[in-house]
Amino acid sequence: MVDDPKSYGAVAAANALSDIYASGAKPSVVLNLAGFPEDWDDDTLAAVFSGAMQKVQEAGALWIGGHTVKSAEPLFGFAVFGELPSQEQLCTNSDAKVGDQLFLTKPLGTGVIVTSICKGTAEASHAAAAIESMTHLNADVLPAFQAGKVKAATDITGFGLCGHAANLARASKVTLAIQSANLPLISGAADLAQRGIFSGAVSRGRENLVDCVSVGKEVPEWLSSICFDAETSGGILACVSPDFVQSFCAEFPSEKQPVLVGQVEEGTGTVELR
Repeated sequence: MVDDPKSYGAVAAANALSDIYASGAKPSVVLNLAGFPEDWDDDTLAAVFSGAMQKVQEAGALWIGGHTVKSAEPLFGFAVFGELPSQEQLCTNSDAKVGDQLFLTKPLGTGVIVTSICKGTAEASHAAAAIESMTHLNADVLPAFQAGKVKAATDITGFGLCGHAANLARASKVTLAIQSANLPLISGAADLAQRGIFSGAVSRGRENLVDCVSVGKEVPEWLSSICFDAETSGGILACVSPDFVQSFCAEFPSEKQPVLVGQVEEGTGTVELR
């Protein structure tokens, strides 16, 4: 999905670590699972592991081992164990409250840009922007979750914004109202989307989520497609009480501020793209 092997390893590690951050926990231990083609040389393999190691070290976790096999298609990821100081700090996807504000911590668009990379049509600057986003750890949310007393969140990865938002809405028995015009996008993503460059996840997402995700007539089709497209190592969608929004946002670096993209409303497990 990216050409540079070191970036490939870093993206894989950041993607795996994201689930732990979404729960409000700090990664402690990782176990690697890898499969590589026989014709990959030692320099390529070393670069993959180097990129991954940098992210595991940045997370402060211990890489205790793993298992590697031969594979026609490269496979690389981690099982991750994390810890919380107390049960009260655990974030789940089932505790969103009506009135909570929805914040997204990373821009969308890795799906369309990665698809463009695979097709060999990606501009270098757009690929670089996507890689920078995918390799950025979601560790920023840990102090923000505590300051904002966040109890409900999800990371945005393979099921896309709509898929993960739907999981959160169903588990919490609420409606997530997302203002599509507020959604942040990676540089180049809008142009690629308007040209129809998407992965197969878009059509699958629209089909699988037809009963729980509605799209307003004013939402451009290309933008709704980005919302259904798969993301890799995307951001965190956090539900923040209005009383703690300021405290939540204050914990992020100035250049990585989360974006207000909607709110939690009364409902029974649906997502509305407005």
